[in-house]
Amino acid sequence: MFLHRLISLLVTAVLAFALVVACGRNLDHSATSSKQPLENCRKVQHSMGEACVPLHPQRVVTIHSSIFANAIALGIQPIATAYDMTEPFPTYLRGKVNGVELIGDLTQPNLEKILRLKPDLILGNPWAPNNYQQLSNIAPTVIPFRDLSWEQDLTELAQILGKEKAGAQLIEAYWQRIEQLKQALGNRRYQMQISVAGTFPEYIYAYGLNSAPGVILNDAELQRPPSQRKNSYYVENISEESLSEIDGDVLFCVVRGGDEGKEKLLQRLTQKPLWQQLKAVQQNHAYLVDYHWHHLDILAMNAIVDDLFKYLVNTL
Repeated sequence: MFLHRLISLLVTAVLAFALVVACGRNLDHSATSSKQPLENCRKVQHSMGEACVPLHPQRVVTIHSSIFANAIALGIQPIATAYDMTEPFPTYLRGKVNGVELIGDLTQPNLEKILRLKPDLILGNPWAPNNYQQLSNIAPTVIPFRDLSWEQDLTELAQILGKEKAGAQLIEAYWQRIEQLKQALGNRRYQMQISVAGTFPEYIYAYGLNSAPGVILNDAELQRPPSQRKNSYYVENISEESLSEIDGDVLFCVVRGGDEGKEKLLQRLTQKPLWQQLKAVQQNHAYLVDYHWHHLDILAMNAIVDDLFKYLVNTL
């Protein structure tokens, strides 16, 4: 009896010790998973401090749509990303996102799913850094700085990923295309007023100078209607009675939801008498364009330039 009890105590002790060791390993992994051996990583300063970024990251997770697209442009294919689109990915990214897993909302990504994916680098959301500590316990996490220009955003990301040469080439190629657009338009670019607007069921808005189309149109020296010459991303809450504020020689209307979204919007707009009175509509210079016009990543910006060639150079 005594021997049986002794054996039971010994077994219990061994099991308890094994459980403590296992828990210790899990806690240790949680606390140190963001650390890499110094010879396999380099220190990067970012908005939340410092991270040791792998020299050649293979399993990158992004928590911001523009960072996701810029990483692809730089030659890094993320394994997963958070995204806020009504469709899984916009048209300009299709064909570039095979196998990419969606991990939830931009402000509240699914941490359990990220942990299961075993990333070696997480690129966080500059506009929602509140989950930085949780993410950095999973893998090295970098939160880029916010309120930068698109060039600074791309340059910073290129430095984080060790892709400085690729970043510089992308920026140079963009400016070359802008010069080609300016030459193709000639002096017309000083005379045309280009309006860019979008709609929600409740209201109509326009894009200001700080938006993606605002930046590109300014780079190409194209003119904007007076109401859109504001240093803001949006000019909001334009009433239906004030539709003339979005008129121009050319009007681009930014639409979510691809072709289906365009069809629904067109049906709604054509029922409005004031829409039919717009000069751009009457002259057949009003165009419905995809939602890439909303994004400031380099792939979206190149897609906007494609549209400008299509509608301003090849159509007008």
